[in-house]
Amino acid sequence: MKTCLITGGAGFIGCEVSKLIENTFDNIIVIDSLHPQIHKSGKRPAQLSSKVHLYVSDVTDPIIWDEILSKWKPDLILHLAAETGTGQSLIESSRHANVNVVGTTQMLDALVRNDAIPNKIVLSSSRAVYGEGKWLNAEGMAFFPGQRSNEQLVNGEWDFENSTFLPMNTNNTVPMPTSIYGSTKLTQEHIISCWCKSFDVSYTILRLQNVYGPGQSLINSYTGIVSLFVRIAKQNQSIPLYEDGMMLRDFVFISDVAQAIHEVMLSENANGKVFDIGSGYGATIKEVAQLVAARYEAPNPEVCGKYRNGDIRHAQADISNTLASLNWSPKVSLNEGMNLLCDWIDGQLGE
Repeated sequence: MKTCLITGGAGFIGCEVSKLIENTFDNIIVIDSLHPQIHKSGKRPAQLSSKVHLYVSDVTDPIIWDEILSKWKPDLILHLAAETGTGQSLIESSRHANVNVVGTTQMLDALVRNDAIPNKIVLSSSRAVYGEGKWLNAEGMAFFPGQRSNEQLVNGEWDFENSTFLPMNTNNTVPMPTSIYGSTKLTQEHIISCWCKSFDVSYTILRLQNVYGPGQSLINSYTGIVSLFVRIAKQNQSIPLYEDGMMLRDFVFISDVAQAIHEVMLSENANGKVFDIGSGYGATIKEVAQLVAARYEAPNPEVCGKYRNGDIRHAQADISNTLASLNWSPKVSLNEGMNLLCDWIDGQLGE
């Protein structure tokens, strides 16, 4: 394939992918707004491949799309551009909807307008589309509990009574978002799938779990819980644990995510499918906080009882379908990945 266009390609995932595909495509085009919430300096990230043609602009701007597509006709598009703050999306709903939904439709309209229909689109979606996911009740019957009410959270009723969480799987977990962010990502999925089917374009959707690792933003308070824990521990403070600290999260290392994206870019077997991308291991937030605290000899993490509306209780991927369908598997364990991230953060902070 000749030309790959990546939206949001100067971000955490985009930079990692750009290095991985340097020799896969003749041209790599990136459009990214370099939003100050992620890119403090507003300059081209050093981690971005030198082979990338970077356009600093917003995906919602039809003018920049016409400028890009008049010059470049992408064979493949990797759609990463998105506002990603789960909690932030509740108070900045329009911003999230504009970038995630309107940004996607502006891209698709521009592709048609400029006679630049690609062969394939790969969408980076999120586990947030599942919401609370699927659970088993005391009788062993599966059910979808939906969003936890504000009353539940105020009363500290973190779990669904006498019920057990089941890992998320595209084949049997019905998407039921509990945040504006998750809702916009599910909308992205629907938009991409129906547009691609109408224009005979191949597509693949990846529902990513909690991506972490070197290169993630250290200034964005709405994403990257691990980097937040590191900053607290390095100040010799106790890491506060929201709820009871026993929420499950599936932390998947950045290099594993980039490899998964690269695989589906090239795999015809991935066309028209939705995959869960995670480590397959559900770590409690307490476990992660304890790993970080031990690394920096900080005080033990302590439950603070706070919570965030829109947050889900548990998130863990069932990656069995992904492993069976793709030539891919996660390689980096949580312990190894945490140490690699901490080493990188120490280097960034000059310590």
